[in-house]
Amino acid sequence: MSIAIFPVPRKVVLSNKTVIIADSEWVCFSDDFPVVLKKHICDFSVEAARILAQPVKMIAGCPSAGKVLLSIRKSKNVVPQGYELTVSKDGALLEASDDAGIFYGLQTLIQIINEHGVKLPCCNISDYPDFKNRGVMLDVSRCKVPTMNSMLAYIDMLAKMKLNQLQLYMEHSFAFSAHETVWRDTSPFTAEEIIRLEAYCAERFIELVPNLNSFGHFERWLKHPEYKHLAECPDGYERHNGTWSECGMTLKPHADTLKFLNGLYAEFLPNFSSKYFNVGCDETWELGRGWSKKLAEKTSKTRVYLDFLLKIHKQVGKYDRKMMFWGDIILHEPELIKELPKNVIALNWGYEATHPFNEQCRQFASSGIPFYVCPGTSSWGSLTGRTSNCIANLANAAEHGIKYGAEGFLNTDWGDNGHHQYLPVSYLGILSGACYSWSYKANRNADFVNGLNSLCFKDSSGILGKTFFELGKVLEHIKARPGNSTVFNQLLFSKFDGKPDEFLKDIEVPALEKCIADFDRLDAQIPLAKPGVPDGDLVKAELRNAIRMARHAAAKTIAFIRRKDEYLPLKHDLETIKRIHEQLWLSRNRPGGLKESSDHLINTLSSLELLRK
Repeated sequence: MSIAIFPVPRKVVLSNKTVIIADSEWVCFSDDFPVVLKKHICDFSVEAARILAQPVKMIAGCPSAGKVLLSIRKSKNVVPQGYELTVSKDGALLEASDDAGIFYGLQTLIQIINEHGVKLPCCNISDYPDFKNRGVMLDVSRCKVPTMNSMLAYIDMLAKMKLNQLQLYMEHSFAFSAHETVWRDTSPFTAEEIIRLEAYCAERFIELVPNLNSFGHFERWLKHPEYKHLAECPDGYERHNGTWSECGMTLKPHADTLKFLNGLYAEFLPNFSSKYFNVGCDETWELGRGWSKKLAEKTSKTRVYLDFLLKIHKQVGKYDRKMMFWGDIILHEPELIKELPKNVIALNWGYEATHPFNEQCRQFASSGIPFYVCPGTSSWGSLTGRTSNCIANLANAAEHGIKYGAEGFLNTDWGDNGHHQYLPVSYLGILSGACYSWSYKANRNADFVNGLNSLCFKDSSGILGKTFFELGKVLEHIKARPGNSTVFNQLLFSKFDGKPDEFLKDIEVPALEKCIADFDRLDAQIPLAKPGVPDGDLVKAELRNAIRMARHAAAKTIAFIRRKDEYLPLKHDLETIKRIHEQLWLSRNRPGGLKESSDHLINTLSSLELLRK
């Protein structure tokens, strides 16, 4: 007999015996447990009763009559956040030293009951996490701002995976009282909503960490005349890819900027109880090319960056928070790392399977700077996900984060260039990241397909987990592997610039035809899936449109290569994709940002004009 638990526990000892719990009815616990923990025990009892189709009651203390299904007690001998779970002829015993450990143990036991019903395998499970901080960062600034109901469901999913931190990546999607010009059309989070979300997170042992980018990625502010004076390059700049940006993206490292940021912090931070604050400060592309050019010429761009980062750090200290920041810029001159304050946390990010986490983690660790490893779900810019890269990237981060003593593991889920990937496309990355950050060695060979089906979709057919997993591997037919995206995403949104031969020189028709055959095969399986989650039909619809978008990209490219006039059928297909995309968007997200996302799709119509004969 085996047990399928996600994350896979650190140590499981199985016997060849089983215990029948058909007549067990009580869940017992100490009367001094806090109210929140009692509520989770109540939720466990309700869920167990539903699965077992029999009464399951809870009681503080011991019942005078009846058989005990589960006894829960505190024990100082268990590692923080860890738990000991024993299933024997006497029922189940759960021990933990803290409330979070009991909560995580309950998540494990309900998975066992869900898999085995009334006939439980006798076992002993000893479990605790590798990383004390295990989080997800969700991008809510690249068009998609989830509804409150979507956020609550998302938090519930993270809690079941034993994750304990959440960040909402914000550039302009908070309703600052004095800055409506910036957020007016974005359907932003309000202060009240943040407070409610934090309370909901706290009940599930998740810390909601404030996140507000404070240096780079400020274009959604700087494009407005009111804020133009704060830009490093107020009249625009040439991007690293050779294109021209009409507005600045990076704040100038000036006293006026610090005053401006302090005003944002004063309104934003009091809505959070977390001791941390992620100020971002990544990808300050044009720094040293505008206002600070002379400063950079005297020293270096990285020195200019560090000097201003230290000033931001002082501002953050006024609010009694520990500053987190993205570590990419300081790594340009690693010798400067040692000048960072020791009470910061560097967020070491990288999203490819071969990212040098080994070298970069060593650089932060040797300088005595606390750091997190920050891989990603590999879903953004993909449409379909990137299964192999996703798993390898997350495993790489966990392995070297453990090796060099990282304080946390923050899995990132971005929404670059329109946020066209649907939320369930990210579930593989979220689940595998949760597993690796909980216990890397125990989860190296975890069956993530089974995990998706049991934990995310409750799909008795097993189809959805397998389909999402395989969808993210279709790209492997094609030799071209663009970084941080898939070829399908690039082909879908490319306008081909009137030079299709040059753009397509590394794309082969037979490979695209294999992709289309896989898309058709996967699409045909979806109606047979039997998800047991409330949004099951929505997940199936999202999966089908993700496939439709990727298939359209492949079909369009074949038409270009063969110089075949497929304008009308491709135009109608794209219009269908857009219509469905807008419907699906509003099922989980607020309307702000939808037009921008849809416009990305509509703008590709111009490339189809090249197919007209």
